[in-house]
Amino acid sequence: MTSTPFPIDPALTAIAIAFRNPELIADRVLPRVTPVSKRTFAWNQYPIGTLYTLPDDRVGRRGTPRQLSYEETRQTAEVEDHGLDDPIPQDDIDQAASQGAKSPVDKSVTFHSSLIELGREVRTAGLVFNTASYPSTNRVTLSGSDQWSDVTSDPIATIEAAINTPLMRPRKAVFGQLTWSAVRKHPKIVKAANKTSGDTGLVTKEAFAEIFELEEVIVGNAYVNTAKRGQAVTMSRTWGKHAAFLYQDPLADNDHGVTFGITVPYKTKIAGATPDGDIGLRGGQRVRVGESLKELIVSGDCGYYIQNATA
Repeated sequence: MTSTPFPIDPALTAIAIAFRNPELIADRVLPRVTPVSKRTFAWNQYPIGTLYTLPDDRVGRRGTPRQLSYEETRQTAEVEDHGLDDPIPQDDIDQAASQGAKSPVDKSVTFHSSLIELGREVRTAGLVFNTASYPSTNRVTLSGSDQWSDVTSDPIATIEAAINTPLMRPRKAVFGQLTWSAVRKHPKIVKAANKTSGDTGLVTKEAFAEIFELEEVIVGNAYVNTAKRGQAVTMSRTWGKHAAFLYQDPLADNDHGVTFGITVPYKTKIAGATPDGDIGLRGGQRVRVGESLKELIVSGDCGYYIQNATA
């Protein structure tokens, strides 16, 4: 007997979990941690000086070491549900089966999983590329000749500031596609990569990472239609024309670890189908796909945001 009103099909759930659009980067920017077992969960936020305030650790000959209490703020958050339904007429299912075609139910799970993933991409970009996620000292807005699309600009100086300002040195660089296209061909970056006087060409992600001693360069090039349903399609780049440099602790979770941000899932993704007699003349199957999670900025002090990096 199922434990929920809507039956979850393990085979369909496997399709939903296995689906990965290679163009989406949310899971690399705000990594998923171990799923929580309750919808409301706690997470720790550490004051900026916690790991940097030096205590008096001298111990007298007959004394005892000083006791410290960690300064942390216990925060609470709640996961949000993100799901979609798709009513499939039984005729469609029967016709596909008679022709040996792929099941409309499986196709629906794949298609709607892609939309769920795109929604996560948009939410993640909206958090990471957002001035409110960073302290005022850890962000800058470029304009005019300072933008990297201008060959007279100095992206090296801007990026060095982005790397050296946060208390925890960033390991990841995150670019929108247009920003990456501008910076990878900037004469100063090309010259630094070539280690010669040559200043034309294109720098690879690996070469860029080597220049600035980064572990990973992540480029977001997803599109999303920002027009309302029924209006003319308006395609927009999800990651815009910005850049961010982030410190992410791979071992951090909602309970411990100083890191820029994480994603906290609740249980696992779900997918299933249930009979629905109100679909068409002969009824059908109602497919549901979804997941419950919460994207969190744990410490904005662990990142640096460059808004409008290119024109």
